[in-house]
Amino acid sequence: MLCVMCVQEITLTEGSKVFASWMNPPPPVYIQFFFFNVTNPEEFLKGEAKPRLTEMGPYTFRQYRPKHNVTFLDNGTKVSAYTVKSFVFLPEKSVGDPKVDMVTTVNIPAVAVINRLKGVGFWVASGISMYMGSIGTTLFMTHTVEEMLWGFKDPLLTRLKTIRPDTDEYFGLMLNKNGSDDGEFVYHTGQQNYLDFGRIFTWKGEKMLSLWKTNQSNMINGSDGSAFHPFLSKEERLNVFTPDLCRSIHMRFEKEVEVKGIPAYRFTPPRAVLASGKNNPENEGFCLTPKKCLDDGVLDVSVCRKLGCAPVVVSFPHFHLGAEKYAEAIDGISPVHDRHQTFLDLNPTMGMPVRAMKRAQINIHLERVSGFPLTRNLNGTIFPILFLNESVVIDDASAARIQKLLLIVTLVSHFPLVIMALGVILLLVCIILVIRFYQNKVIQPPRTAYQVCKYICIININTQRCVKQA
Repeated sequence: MLCVMCVQEITLTEGSKVFASWMNPPPPVYIQFFFFNVTNPEEFLKGEAKPRLTEMGPYTFRQYRPKHNVTFLDNGTKVSAYTVKSFVFLPEKSVGDPKVDMVTTVNIPAVAVINRLKGVGFWVASGISMYMGSIGTTLFMTHTVEEMLWGFKDPLLTRLKTIRPDTDEYFGLMLNKNGSDDGEFVYHTGQQNYLDFGRIFTWKGEKMLSLWKTNQSNMINGSDGSAFHPFLSKEERLNVFTPDLCRSIHMRFEKEVEVKGIPAYRFTPPRAVLASGKNNPENEGFCLTPKKCLDDGVLDVSVCRKLGCAPVVVSFPHFHLGAEKYAEAIDGISPVHDRHQTFLDLNPTMGMPVRAMKRAQINIHLERVSGFPLTRNLNGTIFPILFLNESVVIDDASAARIQKLLLIVTLVSHFPLVIMALGVILLLVCIILVIRFYQNKVIQPPRTAYQVCKYICIININTQRCVKQA
């Protein structure tokens, strides 16, 4: 039987136990960036060797994500909000100075320009390729970690801006992300049905996406990963919508864990989440070019992630849960389950995350393009740029509050059993008293010493004493 009081407390309503934490999460959220530095760019471009990468990181930032413009809708059954994200660098949790450390990686602005010019014709492409060469543009670039993350003025994009004024001459993987939000979310509060707690109703005013080929792929399912309904079971399929992937994913129970004394279920995405359409029909709609569908473990999100027109592909770090060919094509890539998996540790009673690791890798799809000699030796490599780890662990104060609440929940949920047990004990006592009463009532007044002894024996159940008295 569900604890009615507990269900009422776990709703997105003002004054509830979870509302304040939902508005401004107290546990610190960290985001770590790990870059892949290319050590043999020339050999790779000549087709003489696989790319050789070394991992640089972490470069760690504290992420703040309070909710703004919170508004209750439909008599309190729904609530809308914007989650504004800001980042502060933490040198004590990082391997170096992002303003100093240099990284060599794919020249994403150049690849974006080349990708945009596919199909324009050999001679036009050749002319643009010559122009790119005249200003020193190559397929690899070297910049500081800070520039790669937060932006730098790219010479090719600056030239392009003179032709197309709407072109942004700055490029960065996190350009304009500091202080931004992912758009308006409308959530179910769980007031009508506790199973709807935290579930997304709309994103940017829409109930479905329009990016992919099928309705199933365009569905906005589940929560945003910050809240789930109480009383979770191990058999559930937890759906999570993530704007970074522009799609919903699902997670399955893996094992039981404990975080700061709080019991939790670990849910993690199975291999089927990023499986190709041929291995998981649910994913058929994510391939927009049927003859160029990617294999297991990667997802082309260039329709969603606007890095110019670059062919952006996401995966789990080091192609974890992906086809082996992607990791084998690159030296320095080796997936390890414990280091590269994404997971959520949820207290099943409250549905509250007590620990989480969201890990994702950004890659660029490098392939040959007619008219661009720089690409002549490319063969469709999914090239890793960086991976990030967004992590959170419940703080001590919140853990103590949850432990107290769980104790109350346990006592309240077992209260009917305690009452029932007391009732059974009282009933047995009453039955015994009634039996003793009627036993005493049927005894007739004794006429002899022997009869007196007999009745005393029955009442006291003491045969030896009875015999001595006789």
